[in-house]
Amino acid sequence: MSTASPSTTLPQELALITSVLELMKQEQQLLVSADTAGLAELTPRKAQVVVDITALAQQRYQRLAAAGFAADDSGMQTWVDSHVEALPGWQALLDVTREAKELNRINGMLINKQLSHTQSLINAMRTPTSGGEAAVYGPRGQATPTGPSKRYVVG
Repeated sequence: MSTASPSTTLPQELALITSVLELMKQEQQLLVSADTAGLAELTPRKAQVVVDITALAQQRYQRLAAAGFAADDSGMQTWVDSHVEALPGWQALLDVTREAKELNRINGMLINKQLSHTQSLINAMRTPTSGGEAAVYGPRGQATPTGPSKRYVVG
């Protein structure tokens, strides 16, 4: 009984990582336009594809281990070095994965920029601009009263 080749999953992995790449391009446009509804719809789809990719990679790693190689990407590279027919599929997967990682890095920067902007707005609403003004919102998001206190001290 022969073991399935570690390269068996490469076409499916490539299709899925290409799908993630396309979703990340859409995500980038949604981030730039601050379309939170679109992001809310896209994020679960992207997460499911990532789960599917991870499952396929685990299958590949199991097959590598069964063939006597390290169950990781370096083991796959070692296996591919002696199975050159798998090289184009492996190289294509690596190339698209690198592109997806770079796009993920850029999208992360866009998210951080948006978070920073949002935090600045929240801080501006919480903090008075001058000593005589009251903050617009308290730390829990409730509106703060302005004017004299309505509390009375009974003594």
